[in-house]
Amino acid sequence: MLASAGIAHAIEIAPFEPSSFEAAKTAGKSVVIDVTASWCSTCRAQTKIIDSLAGKPEYKDVLVLKLDYDGQKDEMRSLGAQNRSTLIAFKGAEETGRSVADTDPASVEKLFASTLGQ
Repeated sequence: MLASAGIAHAIEIAPFEPSSFEAAKTAGKSVVIDVTASWCSTCRAQTKIIDSLAGKPEYKDVLVLKLDYDGQKDEMRSLGAQNRSTLIAFKGAEETGRSVADTDPASVEKLFASTLGQ
């Protein structure tokens, strides 16, 4: 469910766990948190965009953490996220951007690029 079949990913996509997020921030990694719900059509559209970015070598070090809208409300609150289809970008501990319900491939890619620290 985390990725489309047949797509080779340069980036890592994993379920959101607070400990892995904290470790990634401490290590200065590029992270995008994807607040998603299985029943959300906007979330599915965002997943397709993320899958397309996953194969691009410039994003090979980006970690995408899928935060479950229905099951991780406390984690959402801790990040200041109120809606599904929210993308939150980080470079280390610094938030570099966020968007809600964005399905424009160019602006989602810009959000991913913000994590690269360039």
